[in-house]
Amino acid sequence: MKISKDFDGGNIEIIDQTNPELIRLNIELDNASGFYQWFYFLVDDFASEKLHFSIENAGGASFAEGYEDYQACASYNNQDWFRVPTEYDGSALSISFSPSQSPVWFASFAPYSMARHDNLIGHYRKYPSVNYANLGLTIDGNNIDLLQIGDDSIHKKKVWVHARQHPGEVMAEWWVEGFLNSLLSSTNPVAKKLLDQCVFYVVPNMNPDGSIRGNLRTNGAGANLNREWGEANTKNSPEVAYVMKKMRETGVDFSLDLHGEEMLSYCFLATAEGIPNFSSHQRKLTNQFVQAYCDSNQAMQNEHGYPIPEPGKADISICTYWVAEEFDAVAFTLEMPFSDDANNREPKYGWSPDKCLQLGADVLPALQKIVNFL
Repeated sequence: MKISKDFDGGNIEIIDQTNPELIRLNIELDNASGFYQWFYFLVDDFASEKLHFSIENAGGASFAEGYEDYQACASYNNQDWFRVPTEYDGSALSISFSPSQSPVWFASFAPYSMARHDNLIGHYRKYPSVNYANLGLTIDGNNIDLLQIGDDSIHKKKVWVHARQHPGEVMAEWWVEGFLNSLLSSTNPVAKKLLDQCVFYVVPNMNPDGSIRGNLRTNGAGANLNREWGEANTKNSPEVAYVMKKMRETGVDFSLDLHGEEMLSYCFLATAEGIPNFSSHQRKLTNQFVQAYCDSNQAMQNEHGYPIPEPGKADISICTYWVAEEFDAVAFTLEMPFSDDANNREPKYGWSPDKCLQLGADVLPALQKIVNFL
């Protein structure tokens, strides 16, 4: 049997693979940090009809409670993913599967590879309305890619969309792909109206180093990018430093920071409420956008989510809070589940790339509801 993680985003440590019905594994830590939860590996050349994996350090993972009621993802071609039987006993995560063919991949969620990222950038930078910029280089020397969509007229609203500060939260970039497909569709009347009113700045992957390394949460220096805002420097968090610099050049009227949520099985928006200067105008547009997004896509809901900080107590090192405070912007953190949408369960696929793509597309009607008031 061959078990491998030597590819973009791979993460697993083999303890013992002599018995195919009890393959003992660990998840590797993010570099220079104590975070871990993301796994992604390939199994090939196996003779057994049944495979059973025990990820023995799951109980110590960063968000171990997220393994409860969770089903791992598998694929025969590294493209089409489905859920497989998974159990968590509070210590180990057990995955049992009888493959019909070889090889088979396993992952925390359907991966979004850097090859797909590069294809996405390459495809859309050819559009006449799109300008590409490399904002700078990461610790590992990767590009921080930005797509500017539309001209930057002073009269247009400045809309920022950024994903994968936490690289293991790959659903965020699936969302971006759906968003770009819809925004740049020649047959979408809502997109056309928005492009007449807005210029969009899109960073599909804020953390390419962590994505390639197979990290859950950190970059090449071991920094959690979503705790670096306002204080970022090019030594530890160049990704945030360069995006902040560009934001200050363009201004920000509306911001969406895209993430995945390990422990809550819902899609939801975390707002900027709790910043020192959260205005009545921000509150009104925040509430209107949340409701409009819920109306636009059945997976979006506002009953379950994060607790709201006390007034003035929000952590300004977090992207959404910093952007809202710095620019008096309407800003959100959008969270999607690793497991399934508890309100719309789909046992075979769970929360899936297709659902991420649709959620990304369906943000446009919600944005249209408030764009005139930004």
